[in-house]
Amino acid sequence: MVSTLGVAVVGFGWMGRVHTQAYARVPHHFPQLSLRPELIAVADEVPGRAEEAAEQYGFATAARDWREVAADPRVQAVSIAAPNFLHREIGVAMAEAGKHIWIEKPVGLTAEDARAVAGAVTKASVQGTVGFNYRNAPAVAAARELIASGEIGTVTHVRIRLFSDYAAHPEGALTWRYERERGGSGVLGDLASHGVDLARFLLGEIASLAADTAVFVPERARPTGATAGHTRSAGGELGPVENEDYVSCLLRFASGARGVLEACRVSVGEQNNYGFEIHGTKGAVSWDFRRMGELSVSRGTSYQDQPVSTLYVGPGHGEYAAFQPGSANSMGYDDLKVIEAYNFLRSIAEGTAYGATVEDAVHSAAALDAMSRSAESGTWASPA
Repeated sequence: MVSTLGVAVVGFGWMGRVHTQAYARVPHHFPQLSLRPELIAVADEVPGRAEEAAEQYGFATAARDWREVAADPRVQAVSIAAPNFLHREIGVAMAEAGKHIWIEKPVGLTAEDARAVAGAVTKASVQGTVGFNYRNAPAVAAARELIASGEIGTVTHVRIRLFSDYAAHPEGALTWRYERERGGSGVLGDLASHGVDLARFLLGEIASLAADTAVFVPERARPTGATAGHTRSAGGELGPVENEDYVSCLLRFASGARGVLEACRVSVGEQNNYGFEIHGTKGAVSWDFRRMGELSVSRGTSYQDQPVSTLYVGPGHGEYAAFQPGSANSMGYDDLKVIEAYNFLRSIAEGTAYGATVEDAVHSAAALDAMSRSAESGTWASPA
């Protein structure tokens, strides 16, 4: 029997749109779901944005204040896609109101914020899904199975990279993303949080780390009006960039494996260059998000001069079959968020967590805090 679930979206920038579109698509890709999302409310503080969203996507209600969503008895689940500094307040309030939450990473500004949201979710006995979407790629799921099966032997070392140019332009506006008070960390929260989640998802817990950070674009112009995404602002009053553009980090895993995680938001010439290379005692596996349906795999018994082959993912790898009937058909970024929506709704329907949870966000945030401490002290730090 299929029933409806009243959902709301708080924060309607790009990510709010992605969540909304995922809700609309999920019944088509996962018809076996016993819940069907119904778009009840959308909230955004920018004048007119929520009303525009309601008209375009069919939300029943539009509001400027997210508290109206928290008080709405028709809403049973909420997507939280507001700026980072609002994650804790909104996440805790929605959970306390008895609403399940699908919240974007990094779930606040600090590990303390993430723990507060996780605690509220646990206390209210609601589900809490987090937007670590790259783990949803079928190729990443295939890599995890390959590693767990021992096909590449014991993992020895990994390199994880997240390079982008979204903040490379010197005229990029000085939005909340570059402020400590509202944005918290910079590329740590934006990109390295995904890297930490991939590291844990594929290889297990991080025991200790040593990090270095840098700011390469120290000043930006303040915007003169409302912003969305990564807008430009030329000629305005200059202000300081308060959080990091770049991080490099050495990792020691509880398993004994070693790793390097590197992330940068000002990498000219790099657009969404995200991926990993994982080496083991008998082989290796690597993945590039820009070639999302491919894995480079080396396995066998040669050790030296062992060839590398390309594996094209297909049905049987992760949730691939919900989108394409045969191997090597392309999937895209938005498809990963549809899988995330499916995990969220399935968690609510079955009362069991699927996919990335708020506890995963706590682990990621603890590692990010440790990176900040390590960069400041110049010593190794533990995420615990």
